[in-house]
Amino acid sequence: MLLVAFAFQVCILHATWRKPCQHKKCNKGFFMITPAQSRAARALIDWSREQLADTSRVALRTIVDFERGARAPREVTALAIERAFSEAGVAFIDGDYSGSGGPGVRLK
Repeated sequence: MLLVAFAFQVCILHATWRKPCQHKKCNKGFFMITPAQSRAARALIDWSREQLADTSRVALRTIVDFERGARAPREVTALAIERAFSEAGVAFIDGDYSGSGGPGVRLK
């Protein structure tokens, strides 16, 4: 079990915003929303950063830094942000699967 957790951490460390780690034992399905998608999702549902912080239970400073591109959030934090948006009716579009339009957001 410990080895699996370590392999998963390696994937997150090697993954970029859009591309998962290519190591054989890493999680190749990793997908993290981008700062631009977070800003667009907030605009789509008319949320402030404070509302996102309250709903996702993530620190406001973390959301500000993430949306500025200053630092990437930990995976659990990114999942909490994504879950809050999903519960509010936002769907994220991955650029790899949405044709030539690139990553984006839409209402469910």
